[in-house]
Amino acid sequence: MTRTPHSHHSPEFKEQALLKARHRGTRSVISIAGELNMAAGTLRKWLQSSGKAAGTKASYEPTAALGLDGSARAWSPAQRLLALQESHALSEVARAGWCREHGVFEHQLAQWRDAFCASAVPASREATGAFRELQRQHDQLQRELRRKEKALAEVAALLVLQKNFQALLEGADK
Repeated sequence: MTRTPHSHHSPEFKEQALLKARHRGTRSVISIAGELNMAAGTLRKWLQSSGKAAGTKASYEPTAALGLDGSARAWSPAQRLLALQESHALSEVARAGWCREHGVFEHQLAQWRDAFCASAVPASREATGAFRELQRQHDQLQRELRRKEKALAEVAALLVLQKNFQALLEGADK
């Protein structure tokens, strides 16, 4: 067991603590540090430094942040989308391992992908027909509004002319 002069923890302890912190699920770093009877800042520092060494940010685990545990059927749409993003670029073998780790079947991922893609496509011809009907009604209402605005402008002009005519008649009577 080799220690640095300022180190209070063995390398084996550090390795186990990092492993536990990386696979903490929804628990906080503070609670893990409490279980290990160590400072939370030290654990965070270890996570950051190990992430830099590996080329990733180890303290950020999207799976842990959204809690991808429990029954996959109970996952929210955001959790399902995250699962699709995480597993999309994996090879078949790696995806199978990811599925085992998260308790998901590959056919569920395929169903979620299909459902997600289907929601982006227009629903049906009925929806398109309903949209066209609404567009037709909108155009008809716009035409009616223009007609009524013209009629209102004409009435206003007639009222002004009538008022001017009455003023002329009153002026002629005097």
